[in-house]
Amino acid sequence: MDNSIFNNKDELIMSLVHYFVTEEDYSPINVKGAQNEIWLENLDAPYKIIRINSKYIHNEEQFNMDMFKMGFVIRQIKRKTLSFKMKVLNICLDMNDNVKLEDNKVINTVNVSNINDLKKNKLLGELFPKIKTEHLQRTNNIMKVLSATEDINKKTAEENDKYEEVFRPKKIIITKILIILCVLCYFVTIIKPEYIYMFANSKQGFLNFEFYRLLTSAFLHGGLVHLVVNMYSLWVIGSQLETVIGKTKFSIIYILSALMGSMFSAVFLKDSMSLGASGAIFGLMGSLLYFGYHYRIYLSNALTNQIIPIIIINLILGFTISGIDNAAHIGGLIGGYLATMLVGIKYKSSKSEHINGGIVYTLLLIFLTYVIFKLA
Repeated sequence: MDNSIFNNKDELIMSLVHYFVTEEDYSPINVKGAQNEIWLENLDAPYKIIRINSKYIHNEEQFNMDMFKMGFVIRQIKRKTLSFKMKVLNICLDMNDNVKLEDNKVINTVNVSNINDLKKNKLLGELFPKIKTEHLQRTNNIMKVLSATEDINKKTAEENDKYEEVFRPKKIIITKILIILCVLCYFVTIIKPEYIYMFANSKQGFLNFEFYRLLTSAFLHGGLVHLVVNMYSLWVIGSQLETVIGKTKFSIIYILSALMGSMFSAVFLKDSMSLGASGAIFGLMGSLLYFGYHYRIYLSNALTNQIIPIIIINLILGFTISGIDNAAHIGGLIGGYLATMLVGIKYKSSKSEHINGGIVYTLLLIFLTYVIFKLA
């Protein structure tokens, strides 16, 4: 087979895509209307977007127009990925040497025409040290091109397998157990109403070191309507989160959310009591918020059209309707978010996120404990 069908530019494009996909965990993204350019995405990298442009740019006017068009595409990607800041690397492969490159706050442009230019580029060398190694080689024959294509396809298949594993429907167990426990506790309190006074959350109980109330109160409900509304919410939200986050992590998140919700509630309680699963349920929403942000490539519409609006609406209702413990809702929401940071999300969370989540959650508990005793 004739190797000449691949020119130097094709070889450079293949090498770049191969390197960024296999070594730097970038993924190709589809940009509508883009021709002679490849867009790559890694939201955890210094440059969230890399654009490889093979179109010939012969003067500064054309370069400025190209930058303007890039800005439009970048704004679309930012909205889709809920990114406030987004650094973009614009790699131009065919540009007149007389064109003056001007970076802006978002886009950094480099002009390279061959592999040697790429390896000598100071900016790329600092951010992507591996780009200087022997891994990035010219693909002078069809077998090397095919090998690079196979590597890219393999990497893409691995990412698809991870996605399938996370979002594959799974048997719901923990959510059902929690609902059953809440229902059983409700009927027990009908038979023995005094249990509500013994196990509901109260500031005086906390001051008496009855810390078990922080968790037991999350399984008690003050009436049938209260129970039904919370259990319906728990089923809708819990079954979704348990599927994607896993049973063990889901259980930990629920408990830590209930605990943080009760702690926030105890700060504002006076002589009254608080009970109900809503603090923990808000924690599950906080967890979905954290999960949705990390998987926003796939869940951006659900995050902006469902999860965030539901949280906002419920918080507004809590402020406008009497008898609702909105402090528990806010505490649960924060607790669920931090608890998810602590336990982590498969394939997404880093060790530093686990540590930061645990530290912030613990410090917040200590601070709230101090405030409760200080205000007593």
